[in-house]
Amino acid sequence: MSETPLTAKRGTAASRDPRTWSRAKRNRYGWFMTFSLLFLMMLSWADKAVLGIAAVPLMKQLGITPEQFGLVGSAMFLTFGVAQLVAAPIANKVSSKWILLVLCLLWSVAQVPILLFASLPALWASRLLLGAGEGPLAPVLMHGIYKWFPEKKGATPAALASSGVTLGIVAFAPVLAWVIGQFGWQTAFAVLATVGLIWSVFWVTVGKEGPYTSRKAEQEIDGIAPKEAPVVSEAKVSYWRTILSPSWIFAVLASFFGYWTFTLAMSWGPAYFQNVLGFTGQQSGAMIALPAAWGTIATVGLSALTQRLHLKGVPTRKARGWVLGGAGSFAGACLVGATMTASPALSIALMVFGFGTAPALFAITYLVVAELTTIGQRGANLSIANAVLTTGGVFAPAVSGFLIGGAATPAEGYRAAFALAGGLLLTFGVLALVFVNQQRDRRRLGLDATAVPAAAAFPVGSATVAGAAPASIASPESLEAGHRA
Repeated sequence: MSETPLTAKRGTAASRDPRTWSRAKRNRYGWFMTFSLLFLMMLSWADKAVLGIAAVPLMKQLGITPEQFGLVGSAMFLTFGVAQLVAAPIANKVSSKWILLVLCLLWSVAQVPILLFASLPALWASRLLLGAGEGPLAPVLMHGIYKWFPEKKGATPAALASSGVTLGIVAFAPVLAWVIGQFGWQTAFAVLATVGLIWSVFWVTVGKEGPYTSRKAEQEIDGIAPKEAPVVSEAKVSYWRTILSPSWIFAVLASFFGYWTFTLAMSWGPAYFQNVLGFTGQQSGAMIALPAAWGTIATVGLSALTQRLHLKGVPTRKARGWVLGGAGSFAGACLVGATMTASPALSIALMVFGFGTAPALFAITYLVVAELTTIGQRGANLSIANAVLTTGGVFAPAVSGFLIGGAATPAEGYRAAFALAGGLLLTFGVLALVFVNQQRDRRRLGLDATAVPAAAAFPVGSATVAGAAPASIASPESLEAGHRA
């Protein structure tokens, strides 16, 4: 493709603007930004998981009961959703670079109360502050990544960033478990604070804002004629109409219980391995990496599956809705099965699949939500959906803590907590299979437009993690014009 007026400016002072870079240079730097933000996503989930990894020595030293620990585990999510809603309008006005910097610095500051005052109130203060800092991360991070890639090329970098949810635990859990075993649980919090400060310095130095800020900008940068762009309906739709559509409700609820399940694994999994199965503290902390490792495979694999199905012309009701519901049902069934088998090895294997598949639901849920809105309203809709589904993290640690603390034996308490999570996820996975139907709901919302070729449609694999936004909603449903619900 010939140079556009923007790329023709290379070599001038304007060359510091990514819009004027060569396509190859812009692509290289986009991938550099993607990997940089992947590490930030990994660090975010390490911050979430460290409390569970340190659970046993922390509870013993501070004299905390299971009920109290469960409430502390839920504390972070009390401010998590609120912070997302507060940050949503700010993200449209302030550079993603600076928002991400502030968030990372806030995580480091959140560790200070624990380091200065090792007590239950300090834990509460720390987790509440951490939730306020981590809540807006995923939407802002994905927004930043999508600015570096044209619409049709955002799928792979988005899926890679999504894997940070589980890769962070795979990479950090064994290290944090070793640090706790060798130097004490407070040291693990200090390590995470230090890593956050180092990343912040790195980000100030290399972080840049991408140039793909709108469809018009993409047309100017890459020389795409307006007539080549997909046709979509941009008539505004009431947020309540979108939220009350069956596809939105059951897709978000499936991920709500997926978030419940994965948060349960992170907060109580290591303690279960140590107190019930008899592993050492270091072994228990490292073992939580097993479901996280499977989660990475499931996230990338399911994202690839949805993309492959959609590119073959499969309606998104099936390519996304059925994959979402099927994965949720599978994860829930595995977790319920883990509580019913007498074999420890089989139980652990089923937990790996159950806990690990749960976070893979988030990416597909956001694809479904993105189909039910316009581009102009997409960011707010995704922030609302993310705030709702991550609320699962408020309930999981606390409810499980009361089940564990009130049971006749720890084993019975853990079994009840795991069975509850698995049963709820299985139920809402099946409901998602039945009720998620984007083609029907888009027609009801008046969002369908003129049909476009499959190759030009929204990139199905634009996977996200709790809070991430797909690159575009270029009416994928119009592929199925005439398709009946």
